[in-house]
Amino acid sequence: MLEKQFYKSFLKRTFNIPVRVNYWDGSSAVYGTGDPQVTINFKKAIPVKSILKNASIALGEAYMDGTITVDGSLQQLITSAYENADSFFHNKKFIRFLPKQGHDEKESMEDVQNHYDIGNDFYRLWLDPTLTYSCAYFENENDTLEQAQMNKVRHIIRKLHPQRGKTLLDIGCGWGTLMLTAAKEFDLKVVGVTLSKEQYDLVSQRIKDEGLEGVAEVRLQDYRELGDAKFDYITSVGMFEHVGKENLGIYFENVAKYLKNDGVALIHGITRQQGGANNGWLNKWIFPGGYVPGLVENVDHIIDSGLQIDDMEPLRRHYQRTTEIWDLNFNKHRAEVQAMFDERFVRMWDLYLQACAASFESGNIDVIQYLLTKGASGRVLPMTREYMYEK
Repeated sequence: MLEKQFYKSFLKRTFNIPVRVNYWDGSSAVYGTGDPQVTINFKKAIPVKSILKNASIALGEAYMDGTITVDGSLQQLITSAYENADSFFHNKKFIRFLPKQGHDEKESMEDVQNHYDIGNDFYRLWLDPTLTYSCAYFENENDTLEQAQMNKVRHIIRKLHPQRGKTLLDIGCGWGTLMLTAAKEFDLKVVGVTLSKEQYDLVSQRIKDEGLEGVAEVRLQDYRELGDAKFDYITSVGMFEHVGKENLGIYFENVAKYLKNDGVALIHGITRQQGGANNGWLNKWIFPGGYVPGLVENVDHIIDSGLQIDDMEPLRRHYQRTTEIWDLNFNKHRAEVQAMFDERFVRMWDLYLQACAASFESGNIDVIQYLLTKGASGRVLPMTREYMYEK
C-alpha cells in the first residue's frame, strides 16, 4: 500500500500531460486532466529504494528490461517530464547516486571505444551514408538527412573563412566526413584525431580510396598528445561532451595551444543553457564519462584560454530533428539490430535516441557552435556574417 502511494505521488507530479498508468496489480489511474495522451504499463513494481537512489537509472533500466512499456510516444512522455519543473529530472532527491567517472587518457580511450566501437556496421544501419554522428543542419524543409549533414559540414568550414593551402586540425574526427570535405572542396591540408579504432580504420581507408594521402592524415591519438603542432584552423564536433567537467579548461587550452596566431576555430557541441549536468542512465549505459557543460561554463573556459568569441549559433531544433530521423531509421532496422545484439540493447538504444530528441525538444539541452579566434578577429574574419552563407 505504501509502495502504491509512493508511485501515485511520484507519477502525479512527473508529467505535464495527462498520462494513464496501468499498475502491476491490474489497477490503473489517470494523472492529469483530459484524455490520456500516453499510457505507461508496469509489469511489476520497481523498488522504491532504486528510484530514490537514482530515478533516471532505475526507470531507464526497467524500460530496457521490459518491466515498463509505453503505449504512445516515448519522446512526448519524456518531453513532458523535462518541461515539468516538479519532475524527478529536476529534483536532487532522485539523483543522489551517479556512476563514477574518470577522464585520464586510458579512461578516455575506453569510454570512446565503448560507444563508438560497437561496430561500423551497426552505425551504417541508421546514420546517413556519410556516417556523420552529430547534429545536422536543415537549410530547407525537404532536405534529406544526408543533405543536412553535408550542409552542417560546409557551414562549419565556411565559418572559418578558410584560405586554400592552409592547415586544419579536426579534434574528434569521427568517420572523417568533415576533414575530408575540407581537403577535397576547400583545398586544406588536414589532420584528424580519434580514439576510436573503428573510425581510424575507416578514415584511413577513405583517404587511400579517395587519393588524399598527400593532404589528409588521420591519427589514433589523444588530442592532448599532439606536441607542438600548430594549425591555421581547428574544428571539433561533438567532442567536449566527452572530456569531463574537470578537463574542460584543458580542452580549450589545447585548442588555443594548437591554433596559430590569428587562427580560427569552430567548436560545435551539446551545451546546457541552464548550467552543466549529466544523466545517470546515459553515463552508465550510453556515454560513460559524459558531461554536458553549461553555456557560461564554456564561455569562462574559452576566455581563460586566451581565445576570443566571435560568434555563437544555437542549433537545438536541428538536433531534435536529427535525432528523430535517427530513431526512425533505427526502428526500420530493429530486427537487424536485435540479431546483432539482443532485445534489451534495442530497447536501450531506442530509449536513448527518443530521450535525446525529447531533451532537445524541451530545451533541456542545446547544441551551440562557438566561432573562436586566437587574436583580434578583424585580421582574419569579415565584419558581417554574410560570408558564412556564400556558396
